[in-house]
Amino acid sequence: MAQLPENKKIILFDGVCNLCDGAVQFIIKHDKKDVFRYASLQSELGKELVKERGMDQEEIDSIMLIEPGVAYYRKSTAALEIARDLSGGYSLLKNFLFIPEVMRDRIYDFIAKNRYKWFGKKEQCMIPTPELKAKFLD
Repeated sequence: MAQLPENKKIILFDGVCNLCDGAVQFIIKHDKKDVFRYASLQSELGKELVKERGMDQEEIDSIMLIEPGVAYYRKSTAALEIARDLSGGYSLLKNFLFIPEVMRDRIYDFIAKNRYKWFGKKEQCMIPTPELKAKFLD
């Protein structure tokens, strides 16, 4: 397996989803402390990281946050844990973690199920600009 950067959280995202691409661009813009690194779920590294956690690639449908050596999060919990590290008022979104996960994930699943229909889909993963390339692990 490729060497993961130390002290960085890894965001695995659906590389062909326009909504997910927009979310990654948003996170990059608001990641003032340079907390995150990114890999698409479709990449070899993404597949390997999912498999390492004992999960089926088909179970992950748009986002996963990995804190190497600590924990991993899926769905709404991943989104809220990511928000915790963003600059500005976005870190306040972490307060929604008090809502039971099953309720949060119902909303998340509804959006995830319809994301291609509402936001579209790409033929391939995004190609980061040269200045952003260092933030991507694949």
